[in-house]
Amino acid sequence: MSIPINTLRSRLLAALALLAFALAAVLVTAPADAGAASSKKPTGSPAAPRGADQAPDRVARSAPSSASTGALTAIQRKISDYVAANGTKYTFASYLDSAGRVVVDTNAPASVTAGLTSLSNARQRQAVGTAQIRRSTIKDSFHRRDDIPSFWGGAGITNAGGICSAGYAVQNGAGTRFSVSAGHCFANGANALVESGLRSYGTVSGRRLPTVTGHPMDMELLGGQSYSGRVYTGGVVSTTSRGVAAGGAASAGYNAYCHSGRTTGENCGHTATSTNAQVCTSSGCKSPVIAFTGGTMIQPGDSGGAFYAIGSDGRAWIRGNVIATNGTTGWAQPFTTVASQYGVSAVTG
Repeated sequence: MSIPINTLRSRLLAALALLAFALAAVLVTAPADAGAASSKKPTGSPAAPRGADQAPDRVARSAPSSASTGALTAIQRKISDYVAANGTKYTFASYLDSAGRVVVDTNAPASVTAGLTSLSNARQRQAVGTAQIRRSTIKDSFHRRDDIPSFWGGAGITNAGGICSAGYAVQNGAGTRFSVSAGHCFANGANALVESGLRSYGTVSGRRLPTVTGHPMDMELLGGQSYSGRVYTGGVVSTTSRGVAAGGAASAGYNAYCHSGRTTGENCGHTATSTNAQVCTSSGCKSPVIAFTGGTMIQPGDSGGAFYAIGSDGRAWIRGNVIATNGTTGWAQPFTTVASQYGVSAVTG
């Protein structure tokens, strides 16, 4: 049976219309790049992964009081303003401890910290009343052989391949500070670097050495940088130090003297056998000097390092800077000669 042409045409048009409707529906509901990875970044924030509150560094801790938080913010602002106005003579660290108390670590004197922790808000004042003011000096990443300002005694210093040690800090009547070292280390005007070579430790002046200046001494000054009244303790890459109490004359017979230098670190147990000795080396004869024996003896590179006694409070009483050894006996340039020649006193810390 044949189908009329008009009927076939009608059925074909109907089928085409139905197909067009289906395609339109697909185009409306499917993304333009269906079947391929989207090139668009999500605009929202990703959801937090499940179990984030179970991470190993999550610690249950009570929130500090608003008074403590406000007090800390106020103190930190005052410290920042103080440092901006007065420079980095003192170091500061401030935070809230696990109990929510304000802690201030600083080497600033009480006259300074009193002003920095004085607050006008009554509740904040009460919070500061329980503050811990802890005396300490804070330094950036550093060690004995890569010292940073303010420089400590006993650090490694170098110039043109030579290696020595810094001794201790002194200051003149005008308050200008220097570091003492051995006169056989570097020439006047030389720029001594920290042992790593990354920064200047100071410019040499005031050199005293028999073969150079005719003086029966072995000492020089390094200046132009910031120097602290502290001496390195510990080993050759130590980051610890002790404060200086004073400088003065050594006593023959005392058996607990120490030295601090870049080669051997801090070592004690030296006995001063004489304070009126003479030692003659390739750089000439020096006298009077301190002769000492015992303990771990100084070695090359320790020249210039501090020679001292340790008081009951752990601070160093400077007696000189080491200059020579024969392996069993060492010799040190007396502090008293340094003080009289340069008109200086020891910087305390």
